[in-house]
Parts: sequence; structure tokens; C-alpha cells
Amino acid sequence: MKRRTICSLLALLLLASLLPLSGCRGGVKALWAKFHHRRAKSKENTTDYADTLASLASGKKLAILRWANYSDFQPQVQQFYDGRNYELAWTRNGLPTESATALMQLFADAEQKGLVPADYDSDRWAQRVQRLQQISKTHDTSDEAENDIAQFDVAMTVALTRYLSDIHLGRVNPQSLNFDIDVPSRRAKFDIPDLIDNSFVDADASEIADEVAKLEPQNPLYQETEKALPKYLELAQQQKTNPPQSLPDVEKPVGKGESYPAVAALWSRLQLEGDAPSNAAAPARYDSEVVKAVKSFQVRYGLLDDGRLGSGTIEALNVPMSERVRQIDDSLERWRWLPDNFQQPRVMVNLPEFLVRAYDDDHTLAFKMKIVDGEAKGNHDTPMFVRTMRFMIFRPYWNVPVSIIKKELVNHLGGSGGAAYMAKNDYEVVKGDGTPVTGWTVNDLVHARYGVRQRPGPKNSLGLVKFMFPNEYDVYMHSTPEMNLFNLARRDRSHGCIRLNDAEKMANWVLDGQDPWDEDSIHEAMFGPDDGSQPKDNRQVGLKTPLPVSITYLTANADEDGTMHFFKDIYGYDKQLDDALAKGRPYEQSTIKINPKLTPGETE
Repeated sequence: MKRRTICSLLALLLLASLLPLSGCRGGVKALWAKFHHRRAKSKENTTDYADTLASLASGKKLAILRWANYSDFQPQVQQFYDGRNYELAWTRNGLPTESATALMQLFADAEQKGLVPADYDSDRWAQRVQRLQQISKTHDTSDEAENDIAQFDVAMTVALTRYLSDIHLGRVNPQSLNFDIDVPSRRAKFDIPDLIDNSFVDADASEIADEVAKLEPQNPLYQETEKALPKYLELAQQQKTNPPQSLPDVEKPVGKGESYPAVAALWSRLQLEGDAPSNAAAPARYDSEVVKAVKSFQVRYGLLDDGRLGSGTIEALNVPMSERVRQIDDSLERWRWLPDNFQQPRVMVNLPEFLVRAYDDDHTLAFKMKIVDGEAKGNHDTPMFVRTMRFMIFRPYWNVPVSIIKKELVNHLGGSGGAAYMAKNDYEVVKGDGTPVTGWTVNDLVHARYGVRQRPGPKNSLGLVKFMFPNEYDVYMHSTPEMNLFNLARRDRSHGCIRLNDAEKMANWVLDGQDPWDEDSIHEAMFGPDDGSQPKDNRQVGLKTPLPVSITYLTANADEDGTMHFFKDIYGYDKQLDDALAKGRPYEQSTIKINPKLTPGETE
């Protein structure tokens, strides 16, 4: 083997020395192709431009690109050309292939996928094609012409590499934004060169569209959200051409039968997204039809759906459609971050929607449930991450975090009433091993000499059951005694954990089919037997079938029937993402492993 390799190299050197005499256009790379195994499965193409392609693919910048620096994808680009012995991929006989033409249209339509067409040089391909046509027509064989043909090829490969990565993995590494989702490991396993060669070189337009669809998240909510995007792009363009009248604010909410000076403009705005019938004339007053349309809008926008026109509803109505497009784009980006096995999770929490969805093992929706999540103003933002639910605990203790003891609990313990407050709320002071302590002082608690825990029962802040998907943030789902919070439209009221509106329903669903559990035994484990005897506290139950849990952040989300919903950016995560995207390519890929807005152990 070694002897053959040496012979091949010697032959290559000999042939290279004859290049000036032979007039071989491809140069050393073309000769190397004769001795190098071609890994590509696509149709063979000319190696006449091999040396130029090799030079361009080995660099980290390509001047003709809008975003010239492609260092983040340079290894994949070089691997692609190395596998095909530096043959051209996107032109034949000097003109773009059918697949190249289809890809140019794909890039032009990138906006329909929540991406930016200019990221893939959409506005530059027509001029490049013109140049190829000119070279072909004049039979130009100059070095400049050769360079232009090779640059067209590499530019197409870079653009497609970027597009495939963006549509499959998203553009920004979520870990750079403090989201605990491991995209880098997925990126390392994503073989783009092989994918391009097998599925895109020499493909026709319909095949390209199908291959792209396979790379996108296979979740109906993602698909419905993406399907709604063209409509909102069209609405945004309409508003850009004919800016709408801004709806005036009100001193107090307007109700049925009352007057509103801009009721015609309000009706027109409600017709825009389909909350009011498109063919109905505007009512003269704020009548029952307006109330019905406003209520529809309020439901879709996560507002209190009372049908009354208040400042919050008017503010949402006045947001331009271009902003709704941006929200959809951000949500599609976050969908793409999710690992394949979490793109159809059994449990999906959407933080700004204040909602959890549970799916049966056939991916049909089992139920939706209101939740309370981390308080934005209190710096208790619930993080976005994916984990697996492995066990649950009936009637748990709540070990009060030291930070909550210092910031909140000690404020109730001054003077002689401290012990009474502790007893009333079922708190007890304990040693590290859980042994109760009687002779404690507030100073002991402030300096963490002892801990505080809340005994199981109806007053416990964790309620009567919690669902555990182990993570370093100590975030989990649990029931709560504060049921009044579920009457609010905006429900960021916890210390970071996710409180459930009907935890018993969740428990029945989680343990469905797992012996010996049924609805009666679950109810007894939470509330106790009918005979009044004391139920077992802190009872852990392992799940025979662990459940994937996705805690995500979608301020724009299509419902199962395709209806679009929009929510407030309560944690500012959308703005954070928009700022990262605004910097342009190469997009942020650094890794931050700790969420600074939520300190582990400070949750409830």
C-alpha cells in the first residue's frame, strides 16, 4: 500500500511538471482526481476548475457573498468539494443546473420560512447568472471567467450549507442566550456535505422542497405556525403600503352598548386577522358583534377575554403586523433548536402562553392546562430547556431555599409572632438531616445554620404532588394552594417552577396504565383515604415510561386548528434573540452553560 501511494505521488509530481506543456486547464487538482477516490454519489462533472475551487474552498471568506466570512461552515464546504474531487456542482456546460435554479428560488422564498433571503444572497444570483450566460455566449476562457464560474459554484455551496443548517438547527446557538439546549452536539453530527451531494446536487425542484421539509421540526404546531407566516407577511406589506389608523386609548374600558369614537377603525382592525367577519359593515356603536370580535382577539392574544376594550387590548391591536411577523420568525427559530426526540414531546410548556400541553404516545393532544411560571419582575425567569420526567412525589416537603428565607420569610419572623407564623403556615426549622429544631433564632436562619421546610399538606407551596424532570435549576411542575392565580391573564407569579391548574389531572395522565395506580389511589395519595387516616408523606413514584418534557418560549404559536396566538415577551427573550440575529453572519455560536436569571435552588 505504501509503495503504491509513493508511486502515485511520484506520478502526480511528474504530471504536474508537464502542465505547461499539456495545457491541462484543471491543474494539479484535476490530476489528483485521477488518483483520488471520488466519494460523491452525484453525477460526475468537469474538473477543469479544480484548482480554483480548491483555493476558494480552503479560505474562510468569499468576497462576492453578502456575508463574506463563512468560517463557521468552511470545513463542510471544503469537505463537500474534496468528496467530489473538486468538480463543479452547480453548472454544466457553463450554465446553472436545474437544481441550482431551484435553489435560487428556495433562497428567494426564505422569508416564508422565517429566514432572511439576503442571508443566502437572494438579491445577487440574477447578476451572477447573467455573468455565466455572458461567459457561455462569448466562449470566454480567460482566468477572470474561470474565477467567476468557480466563485458562482462555491457561493451556491456556502449559501445552501447555511440554509440547511438554519432550517434544521436554527441560526443562533441557544446556549449563547442562556437556554440549556444542546444544539452544538447536533450540529457536529449533521453531515451537510453528504446531504447536499445525495439530495440536492442534480435534484429537481419538487425533490428539493421535499428534502427541506424533512429537515424541519416534525411537529404540527410548528407546521401550522409556518403555514400562517405568508398571511402575516402579506398583512405587514399591506400596512406598509397603507399605514392603518392608530386606535385611540381610553380612560376606562368600553363595554357593550357604549360609544367608542374609532369603532369603524376598530372593526377594520378586527377584520384584518379574521376576528370580525370580512364582509360585514362596521357597527355604529360598540355592540354585541364588536364584543364578540374583541373577545376573539383577546383569546388569541392571551388577554383577559371579557370583550371590553381596555388599554391592554388597544395596545395589542395597535402593534403592527411586521412585529407579529418577527414574533413568528423567533418562534420558528426556537422550534428548530429542539432535539429530534423533543420536537414532539409528551409534555410541552409554553412559558409566555402560560399553558402546558400533554400528548398521548401517538402524539394526539390529551389536554391543555393553565400554568403559573416564573415572575419576570422578581428575576425568577423560568429557563428554556428540555429534560425527561422520571418520577413524581405525592405530598412533598418544600425545603425553603436560603435566598427565600433571607429575602421573604424572615420579614414575618420579627418579635414574638414569629413562632406563630411558622406554625400557622406549617413551617419547621430542621437540621441538615431533617431533624426538627426547637431552640432556633432568626439569626440562625439568616446565617443558614438551620434550614426551613414546609410540611406536606394543603398549605404547602408545592401543593400535593410534584413532577420531577431532574435539572440543575431545580425547576419542576407542581400543584399549588394559590388557585386564585389561575384567574389572571398574565401568570408569571412563581419563583421559577411551573404550577399546575389541575395537578391531579396531570397525575392521572402521567400514571395512566401504570399499576397499581388508578384515579382513586392517586386521589388518596394526594388527599388521604376517605376514613380520615393520614396519607403517606413525601411518597416518590418512579415512572415506568419516562416522558420527554420541553419547556419552551413561543410568543407566536399556532393552535392545533391553525389559529394564530400571540403573547407578550414577558422575559425579553425575543428581544435578546433579535439583537443576536441583527448582528448578522456568522451568527453567535458561543456557549454559556448557566442561566444567570435563575439561581439553582431558588425556585418554587
